[in-house]
Amino acid sequence: MSRRNCWICKMCRDESKRLPSNITLEEVLQWGQSLEKLMATKYGPVVYAAYLKMEHSDENIKFWMACETYKKIASRRSRISGAKKLYKIYIQPQSPREINIDSSTRETIIRNIQEPTQTCFEEAQRIVYMHMERDSYPRFVKSEMYQKLLKTIQPNNNS
Repeated sequence: MSRRNCWICKMCRDESKRLPSNITLEEVLQWGQSLEKLMATKYGPVVYAAYLKMEHSDENIKFWMACETYKKIASRRSRISGAKKLYKIYIQPQSPREINIDSSTRETIIRNIQEPTQTCFEEAQRIVYMHMERDSYPRFVKSEMYQKLLKTIQPNNNS
Protein backbone atom coordinates (compact mmCIF):
# COMPACT_ATOMS: atom_id res chain seq x y z
CA MET A 1 0.00 0.00 0.00
CA SER A 2 1.39 3.41 -0.86
CA ARG A 3 2.07 6.03 1.76
CA ARG A 4 -1.06 7.98 0.83
CA ASN A 5 -3.13 4.99 1.96
CA CYS A 6 -1.52 4.67 5.39
CA TRP A 7 -4.17 6.80 7.10
CA ILE A 8 -6.80 4.27 6.02
CA CYS A 9 -4.98 1.33 7.58
CA LYS A 10 -4.18 3.30 10.74
CA MET A 11 -7.76 4.45 11.08
CA CYS A 12 -9.07 0.90 10.71
CA ARG A 13 -6.68 -0.40 13.38
CA ASP A 14 -7.19 2.47 15.84
CA GLU A 15 -10.53 4.24 16.09
CA SER A 16 -8.92 7.23 17.81
CA LYS A 17 -7.07 8.07 14.58
CA ARG A 18 -8.64 10.83 12.55
CA LEU A 19 -9.28 11.06 8.83
CA PRO A 20 -7.58 13.71 6.70
CA SER A 21 -9.26 17.03 7.47
CA ASN A 22 -10.28 17.59 3.85
CA ILE A 23 -12.37 14.41 3.61
CA THR A 24 -16.03 15.20 4.17
CA LEU A 25 -19.03 13.30 5.49
CA GLU A 26 -20.79 14.12 2.21
CA GLU A 27 -18.01 12.39 0.24
CA VAL A 28 -18.03 9.28 2.45
CA LEU A 29 -21.83 9.07 2.25
CA GLN A 30 -21.62 9.27 -1.56
CA TRP A 31 -19.45 6.15 -1.56
CA GLY A 32 -22.41 4.20 -0.18
CA GLN A 33 -24.78 5.34 -2.95
CA SER A 34 -23.11 3.70 -5.95
CA LEU A 35 -19.77 2.55 -7.29
CA GLU A 36 -20.00 5.31 -9.89
CA LYS A 37 -20.25 7.97 -7.17
CA LEU A 38 -17.46 6.35 -5.16
CA MET A 39 -15.15 6.37 -8.20
CA ALA A 40 -15.98 10.01 -8.97
CA THR A 41 -14.74 11.32 -5.60
CA LYS A 42 -11.21 12.25 -4.61
CA TYR A 43 -10.62 9.65 -1.89
CA GLY A 44 -13.20 7.00 -2.87
CA PRO A 45 -10.99 5.03 -5.28
CA VAL A 46 -8.09 5.10 -2.79
CA VAL A 47 -10.22 3.78 0.07
CA TYR A 48 -11.91 1.18 -2.15
CA ALA A 49 -8.51 0.01 -3.42
CA ALA A 50 -7.30 -0.32 0.19
CA TYR A 51 -10.36 -2.40 1.02
CA LEU A 52 -9.81 -4.64 -2.01
CA LYS A 53 -6.15 -5.06 -1.09
CA MET A 54 -7.22 -6.23 2.39
CA GLU A 55 -9.46 -8.78 0.60
CA HIS A 56 -6.55 -9.80 -1.66
CA SER A 57 -8.64 -8.84 -4.70
CA ASP A 58 -7.35 -5.47 -5.84
CA GLU A 59 -6.47 -6.47 -9.42
CA ASN A 60 -9.80 -5.17 -10.76
CA ILE A 61 -9.50 -1.64 -9.39
CA LYS A 62 -5.83 -1.48 -10.33
CA PHE A 63 -6.67 -2.54 -13.90
CA TRP A 64 -9.56 -0.07 -14.06
CA MET A 65 -7.37 2.79 -12.85
CA ALA A 66 -4.52 1.77 -15.17
CA CYS A 67 -6.99 1.88 -18.09
CA GLU A 68 -8.07 5.39 -17.10
CA THR A 69 -4.41 6.45 -17.21
CA TYR A 70 -3.82 4.55 -20.46
CA LYS A 71 -6.71 6.35 -22.22
CA LYS A 72 -4.93 9.68 -21.66
CA ILE A 73 -1.74 8.61 -23.45
CA ALA A 74 -1.36 10.72 -26.59
CA SER A 75 1.92 9.43 -28.00
CA ARG A 76 1.71 6.35 -30.24
CA ARG A 77 5.00 4.98 -28.90
CA SER A 78 3.89 5.38 -25.28
CA ARG A 79 0.51 3.84 -26.08
CA ILE A 80 2.19 0.75 -27.59
CA SER A 81 4.40 0.40 -24.52
CA GLY A 82 1.45 0.96 -22.17
CA ALA A 83 -0.74 -1.55 -24.00
CA LYS A 84 1.94 -4.23 -23.79
CA LYS A 85 2.42 -3.53 -20.09
CA LEU A 86 -1.34 -3.74 -19.39
CA TYR A 87 -1.52 -6.99 -21.33
CA LYS A 88 1.45 -8.51 -19.52
CA ILE A 89 0.19 -7.58 -16.04
CA TYR A 90 -3.59 -8.04 -16.32
CA ILE A 91 -4.67 -9.84 -19.52
CA GLN A 92 -2.10 -12.52 -20.32
CA PRO A 93 -3.13 -15.92 -18.93
CA GLN A 94 -1.32 -16.68 -15.66
CA SER A 95 -0.19 -13.04 -15.37
CA PRO A 96 0.53 -11.68 -11.87
CA ARG A 97 -2.78 -9.79 -11.61
CA GLU A 98 -4.88 -11.57 -14.22
CA ILE A 99 -8.40 -10.17 -14.41
CA ASN A 100 -11.50 -12.26 -15.02
CA ILE A 101 -12.63 -11.62 -18.61
CA ASP A 102 -14.08 -13.90 -21.26
CA SER A 103 -11.91 -15.43 -23.96
CA SER A 104 -13.44 -13.40 -26.81
CA THR A 105 -12.59 -10.12 -25.04
CA ARG A 106 -9.07 -11.43 -24.40
CA GLU A 107 -8.70 -12.37 -28.10
CA THR A 108 -9.94 -8.94 -29.20
CA ILE A 109 -7.36 -7.26 -26.97
CA ILE A 110 -4.59 -9.47 -28.37
CA ARG A 111 -5.56 -8.33 -31.89
CA ASN A 112 -6.00 -4.67 -30.87
CA ILE A 113 -2.67 -4.24 -29.13
CA GLN A 114 -0.85 -4.85 -32.40
CA GLU A 115 -1.92 -1.27 -33.25
CA PRO A 116 -3.32 -0.06 -29.92
CA THR A 117 -5.85 2.74 -29.75
CA GLN A 118 -6.93 4.63 -26.64
CA THR A 119 -10.02 2.40 -26.48
CA CYS A 120 -8.51 -1.07 -27.00
CA PHE A 121 -9.09 -2.05 -23.33
CA GLU A 122 -12.54 -0.47 -23.10
CA GLU A 123 -14.54 -3.74 -23.17
CA ALA A 124 -12.31 -5.38 -20.56
CA GLN A 125 -12.56 -2.27 -18.42
CA ARG A 126 -16.37 -2.36 -18.70
CA ILE A 127 -16.42 -6.04 -17.67
CA VAL A 128 -14.13 -5.40 -14.69
CA TYR A 129 -16.27 -2.45 -13.59
CA MET A 130 -19.36 -4.68 -13.76
CA HIS A 131 -17.59 -7.32 -11.62
CA MET A 132 -16.72 -4.69 -9.01
CA GLU A 133 -20.23 -3.20 -9.07
CA ARG A 134 -21.94 -6.57 -8.58
CA ASP A 135 -19.44 -8.32 -6.33
CA SER A 136 -16.91 -6.37 -4.28
CA TYR A 137 -18.67 -2.98 -4.05
CA PRO A 138 -21.69 -4.34 -2.10
CA ARG A 139 -19.26 -6.06 0.30
CA PHE A 140 -17.33 -2.80 0.68
CA VAL A 141 -20.45 -0.85 1.67
CA LYS A 142 -21.27 -3.48 4.32
CA SER A 143 -17.66 -3.82 5.46
CA GLU A 144 -16.33 -2.95 8.88
CA MET A 145 -13.86 -0.62 7.14
CA TYR A 146 -16.56 1.52 5.49
CA GLN A 147 -18.73 1.46 8.62
CA LYS A 148 -15.77 2.65 10.72
CA LEU A 149 -15.12 5.44 8.24
CA LEU A 150 -18.72 6.58 8.53
CA LYS A 151 -18.64 6.38 12.32
CA THR A 152 -15.35 8.26 12.53
CA ILE A 153 -16.47 11.13 10.33
CA GLN A 154 -19.97 11.61 11.79
CA PRO A 155 -20.40 15.06 13.34
CA ASN A 156 -20.62 15.09 17.15
CA ASN A 157 -18.89 11.71 17.29
CA ASN A 158 -18.04 10.97 20.92
CA SER A 159 -14.96 8.82 20.19
